[in-house]
Amino acid sequence: MATKWVYLFKEGSADMKNLLGGKGANLAEMTNLGLPIPQGFTVTTEACTDYYTSGKKITDEIQGQIFDALKTLEEIQGKKFGDTEDPLLVSVRSGARASMPGMMDTILNLGLNDVAVEGFAKKTGNPRFAYDSYRRFIQMFSDVVMEMSKTFFEGILDEVKEAKGAKYDTDLTADDLKEVIAKYKSIYKEKMGEEFPQDPKVQLMEAVKAVFRSWDNPRAIVYRRMNDIPGDWGTAVNVQAMVFGNMGNTSGTGVAFTRNPSTGENGIYGEYLINAQGEDVVAGIRTPQPITKLEQDLPECYKEFMAIAHKLEDHYRDMQDMEFTIQEGKLYFLQTRNGKRTAPAAIKIACDLVDEGKITPQEAVLRIEAKSLDQLLHPTFDTAALKAGEVIGSALPASPGAAAGKVYFTAEDAKAHHEAGERVVLVRLETSPEDIEGMHAAEGILTVRGGMTSHAAVVARGMGTACVSGCGEIKIDEAAKYFELGGHTIKEGDYISLDGSTGKIYLGDIATVEATVSGDFGRIMGWADEFRTLHVRTNADTPADTLNAVKLGAEGIGLCRTEHMFFEEDRIPKIRKMILSDTVEAREEALNELIPFQKGDFKAMYKALEGRPMTVRYLDPPLHEFLPTKEEDIEALAADMGITVEAIKEKCADLHEFNPMMGHRGCRLAVTYPEIAKMQTRAVMEAAIEVKEEEGYDIIPEIMIPLVGEKKELKFVKDIVVETAEAVKAEKGSDIQYHIGTMIEIPRAALTADAVAEEAEFFSFGTNDLTQMTFGFSRDDAGKFLDSYYKAKIYESDPFARLDQTGVGQLVQMAAEKGRKTRPDIKLGICGEHGGDPSSIEFCHKVGLNYVSCSPFRVPIARLAAAQAAIKNPRK
Repeated sequence: MATKWVYLFKEGSADMKNLLGGKGANLAEMTNLGLPIPQGFTVTTEACTDYYTSGKKITDEIQGQIFDALKTLEEIQGKKFGDTEDPLLVSVRSGARASMPGMMDTILNLGLNDVAVEGFAKKTGNPRFAYDSYRRFIQMFSDVVMEMSKTFFEGILDEVKEAKGAKYDTDLTADDLKEVIAKYKSIYKEKMGEEFPQDPKVQLMEAVKAVFRSWDNPRAIVYRRMNDIPGDWGTAVNVQAMVFGNMGNTSGTGVAFTRNPSTGENGIYGEYLINAQGEDVVAGIRTPQPITKLEQDLPECYKEFMAIAHKLEDHYRDMQDMEFTIQEGKLYFLQTRNGKRTAPAAIKIACDLVDEGKITPQEAVLRIEAKSLDQLLHPTFDTAALKAGEVIGSALPASPGAAAGKVYFTAEDAKAHHEAGERVVLVRLETSPEDIEGMHAAEGILTVRGGMTSHAAVVARGMGTACVSGCGEIKIDEAAKYFELGGHTIKEGDYISLDGSTGKIYLGDIATVEATVSGDFGRIMGWADEFRTLHVRTNADTPADTLNAVKLGAEGIGLCRTEHMFFEEDRIPKIRKMILSDTVEAREEALNELIPFQKGDFKAMYKALEGRPMTVRYLDPPLHEFLPTKEEDIEALAADMGITVEAIKEKCADLHEFNPMMGHRGCRLAVTYPEIAKMQTRAVMEAAIEVKEEEGYDIIPEIMIPLVGEKKELKFVKDIVVETAEAVKAEKGSDIQYHIGTMIEIPRAALTADAVAEEAEFFSFGTNDLTQMTFGFSRDDAGKFLDSYYKAKIYESDPFARLDQTGVGQLVQMAAEKGRKTRPDIKLGICGEHGGDPSSIEFCHKVGLNYVSCSPFRVPIARLAAAQAAIKNPRK
């Protein structure tokens, strides 16, 4: 049986979406429902894949099936394609299985040529309409298929309108339009080096190829990467008999939603234009009328339209986005699909549909895109203000939210101006841990270097601050305090606005609107918590972040990074003193000064957690990160310690590493300087025992040794921890329990997890480092070359943002299985950035982890994604 590459609408159905694409499957479904659909056929997504595997050619077999379907369509419509008296005209549209906005524009009126347009004018008795249709076809075909710039054609149209004193296109006569057509064709010949194609079959095949090509245009590739859509799905092509909304005042075209896509309010929402074709509405060329006015213009059509709209919503049990055309008083539906909507609308619609008895709570949970919850938790720009804003550049949308403020170039300036009551945007070449206070003070952060998981991105997401990273087009001079972008020079104190959800950078101060979380959000989250089996914790290092995460539904802390507690002004001198000390005694003395600070932080965290668990990761970064780099800081430290500036510089040089990420860090620090692990153990244990006594919470500290690659290494550090912990318990007369585990972030630890589990009571997968070590590239540098990998289709997504399930995932799964063999009750979690990514969360659910941990603002996303994973893949 030969492959069927082409399906008539009446041969398909809604469940053939993978083969026919979303649009094709819905057209088939509406045909089966007996709705007024202009007939046609769909060329399958498999034909698109075949086009690419055949070296970007459409095979004769597929072309044959297209022309066969065209013959059947001619019989249905009673017209011939390419006829010079009364030609069959068609539209050509793309339709992938996942809705991809901006993929490819529609081509209307295909099949017209110089001769057919005259027959068409005679047949319809409406020459103005016929020439208008031909003019539009030449413009669309040149733009969409031949990739000529639209501006050539718009320029010609505007010139002719001006010369004739016409305000709208509709004011031009048939003769005016003939003049436009002649000019269109001559510019086509000038730019393309050949005449505009007159053979309708050539026009059709070129259009089909253009749809297939559009699957791989740059904006489609970027959209797929951001929305986890595989490149091998391909797009289908829908060829449909034309109906005309531009035949006069009883014709029109429109777009409507069965509920409001911005608010979710129940009630028809949409607009239409009399005497127009589809793209006029979508492109906003003329201002349309609200759909309710159709009741006055064409009451019969309105009544039929409302009945069909309700029928479609009831049939699909979801809000529909519909396109329709009225041709001389007769209504046709051109397409329907589940409408795109904002997060607030998605939540309201899902809850309303449950209340209306149309869907179950499980379906409601599956309906909401987990990533979209970001919109609810962060400020957004005022819609009107945003429309008026000028975009000067764009980069990676690293942390969602909207921010506007004055530009400052150093953390100190940002902090000072924030304290003076200004809104601040911090602009840096790249950020480092020392910038943390400036980042805290900023409304938004913009960096020239760094990817979606750079320091700036990770910290900003944790704080819920808008961040746009990796804007390589910026020319920055941090010393002179200005940067250049998009032809503008922005100096310190000038306003800019950042949209962390889209990556766009705007000139000036754009008004923002605070995020609101409504009662429906609580209902959806309640259902999600009921259905999920994965627990959700947060990555937090301060009591403020902890309280915020608990408010957003976190069930504990999966990663408390203790080094972040040392960067504050009153602490960093003490840690520097410890690093610069030459003897164990001097180091211990410096560390003892740090205990009250570290213990105070832990106590505040335990109080905020109210008995929920916390995994404390011991010191991880290389020591040189804590040392001063500025001359004045070095001098102050020398004076404080009574040593020379040279001695400090020498020590800094000693600690310098060629590859710090794989250098002296993590548990390696505790092997060299056991006193660091002792100090941290004392701080954790004392804090836990004291809070347990003061507040009565049942606390079981979870101590995590980072960067272990060998069982003996873990045992060495664990013995130090146990000795100190038991000493503290004896001093305080406490019988508190505690757990010691490790972070699996070195491939060797995953490979030998059965041995590691003999010492570790829990594993937490640090997938940021595990990804770096498995791929062998550093996440701070990968941004420079990953783009070429996306273009060459070597990788489809950023492995730091979305877990690489084939490689890194295999290590996670193997370590989980080996760990459980040794220790059946071992607790398994993930605390890398992937803990907040829905597709990675689904993977964690499938391999049987106990929890995921993510930044506070991603907790609701993780709760929802975990519920969706459990509904789709129930655990045995």
